[in-house]
Amino acid sequence: MKLTTVGSLPTAAGNIIPSTLQSSDAVRFWLAVLFTGVGTGIGAAALTRLLEVVQHVAWSGSATNILDAAQHATPLRHIVVLLAAAALTGIGQLLLKQLSSGNGIDTTAAIWFHAGRMPAFRTLGSAVLSVIIVGLGVSLGREGAPKQAGAVFANFFSDKGRLSDEQRRLLVACGAGAGMGAAYGVPLGGALFALEVMRGKLALRFVLPALFASMIAAGVSWFALPNVPTYVIPAFVNSASIILWAVVVGPIAGLASVGYVRMVTWADRHRPKGWGRITAPIIVIGALGIVSIWFPQVLGNGRDISQLAFTGQVAPLVLLALLVLKPAATILCMRSGAPGGMFTPSLTFGAMLGGVLGLLWSQFWPGAQPGIFALLGAGAVLGATTQGPISAVVLMMELTGRDRSFVLPMLLVVGIATLTARSVDARSIYDARLTDEEIEQRQKQRDLPSQ
Repeated sequence: MKLTTVGSLPTAAGNIIPSTLQSSDAVRFWLAVLFTGVGTGIGAAALTRLLEVVQHVAWSGSATNILDAAQHATPLRHIVVLLAAAALTGIGQLLLKQLSSGNGIDTTAAIWFHAGRMPAFRTLGSAVLSVIIVGLGVSLGREGAPKQAGAVFANFFSDKGRLSDEQRRLLVACGAGAGMGAAYGVPLGGALFALEVMRGKLALRFVLPALFASMIAAGVSWFALPNVPTYVIPAFVNSASIILWAVVVGPIAGLASVGYVRMVTWADRHRPKGWGRITAPIIVIGALGIVSIWFPQVLGNGRDISQLAFTGQVAPLVLLALLVLKPAATILCMRSGAPGGMFTPSLTFGAMLGGVLGLLWSQFWPGAQPGIFALLGAGAVLGATTQGPISAVVLMMELTGRDRSFVLPMLLVVGIATLTARSVDARSIYDARLTDEEIEQRQKQRDLPSQ
């Protein structure tokens, strides 16, 4: 096969992503996209149902609202359930390490430095474990599991289709984005997440595979999951006050996001080893159970408290307390070795930040609906922590089922926050396991012409 060189990286004709059905390997590639979407949709639906069953059984309440269930639970249940989550975290991590022949590879690292190749058993095992412990109340996101499952399906069908490394790299990113799209019912946001955040390029040839994989996965998941917005919000009214607030708060959200990402990086790099995999979760997650007796909002991925913040139903002092407690719980759970996603916890941190800053703003310029500040703050932090402003805005639209009532200030605050964060540190929450050298190498690869 004839090789050419672009920059310092070799490429080959077989690495080109087929944009039509006319090239020799197009059928194999597009079949892999189709099967990845179907497999990811089924996997996301199954993992979501597993989480709901675990949550319902553990908390003896709502399968979809952990906050409501935890508020009606006894203090003893809080402690027992979280200690069970701690034990499962420790034992599960030890078993995965012992039973898996390969080392765990982060999805981002796999895409950029291993041509998308990941150990299937360990990755799927980690996905199932994360869903179970999040259902039990660990303060991490549930989207990590379907994202991992989508990446594994993409890797499998890349093998079956004998795809090139570049095609596999794209398909794994599409699988991860499809997992996000199926888990939250956000097919367009999932596709943009795959391109902008996971693959790091919005090249034209990449768009159709990402769209088809995410669309198919979301469509398949809707046979088992409800096709409704994740967050139900009112129609907000824009004003000069909100636009000016977005300009002022954008840099603050960007700097807060840099600090948050650096804490995530610290937590991931200092995960426990050896028998610390048992003791650290017991200490940290057990303490989370105690704190949750008074602040049940720290449990789970944060979706329920964000919903309340978006509708202005969180008391000011609670908002202020959770601005500290919720990200601290997430960082420490990760530090203890618990697997899980960072998407919804980051969104929740932004909602708390926006809510607090909105309350302060309203003291000087009253009149705006309090929920819009939390919503804009969530989008700003999401864009800055993922380094994906376009996908963040679209995701907020699809997650709420609304657009025009907040799109202008959302674009403004997300753009300013992301620009601020990127000017200080280009690392995202999905880069926690990458070294500084790998971040630099990835940036060089992003700057290469797309095939």
